[in-house]
Amino acid sequence: MTKSFSSRPVRPRRSVLYLPANNSRALDKLPGLSCDSVVFDLEDSITPGAKDEAREALRSFFSDGRAAALPVGMEKVIRINALSSPWGAEDLLAARGCKPDAILIPKVDAPEDILAVEDALDQTDAPAGLRLWAMIETPRGVMNAGQIARMARSDGARLDCFITGTNDLLKETGVTALPGRPWLSPWLMQIVLAARAYGLDVLDGVYNDFKDEAGLARECTDGQAMGFDGKTLIHPAQIAPANTAFGIAPEQLVQARAIAEAFALPENQDRGVISLGGRMVELLHLEMAERLIEKAERIEARQGGDQAT
Repeated sequence: MTKSFSSRPVRPRRSVLYLPANNSRALDKLPGLSCDSVVFDLEDSITPGAKDEAREALRSFFSDGRAAALPVGMEKVIRINALSSPWGAEDLLAARGCKPDAILIPKVDAPEDILAVEDALDQTDAPAGLRLWAMIETPRGVMNAGQIARMARSDGARLDCFITGTNDLLKETGVTALPGRPWLSPWLMQIVLAARAYGLDVLDGVYNDFKDEAGLARECTDGQAMGFDGKTLIHPAQIAPANTAFGIAPEQLVQARAIAEAFALPENQDRGVISLGGRMVELLHLEMAERLIEKAERIEARQGGDQAT
């Protein structure tokens, strides 16, 4: 038995901010930020000698009430080190104990990397609602993206989201980083296609020059056009441009509501296709419209929570 696209929960992931787990100043500022999700990082941003300290700092953040006090709707994700690394097993236990919304697995090369983490979580009786995100950031990961994404379709699967690790892809392949990402884009589209084939969300990689607002805006716009749900970020100043680029335009919402209202009419409830505004609209358009409306409602609720705090 497989899960349908519509069975997945709708969550806005326009802006996903990385924060080193041991950066106390950044953690203190988190309640005032408007990112949709935050990734508490135990991997790349933490030096080998600081892994234990970062893990303990993360445990404290989740146990002393600070994590629970974050804005309503802000998704909490923990990036662990790979299980094959010296720190992976301890990271996974710590992340499991923190009870985040999701655990992010780095450098996923094959479905077995997802299975290993799922098996470890099942052995610790982790709640079914604990999701997994996967970093696709190696040549093997790109080549196997479809097989990895297929893991989301089995019963009990936890896989929920792909993140493209563009810096690692550039390093591993040696391609030149140019404006517009001409050499990287074909691989990014492969990852988007794999995610969409199995109903996963998919997030674009980071933009390294956080002072280049125009460059970030262009890359966000390009990423949205490529089909990404949002962008991973390295600095709070990047949140607003990402929220704008990956947000829902008013005209999109108006059209979605018109589709939903048209299909809800008594004369259309048993029809698979209708005429609306001079074009044919199918049930697949209704499904897309309903998900967009739900996402818009969640964004509105998220913004209301920010204003309340």
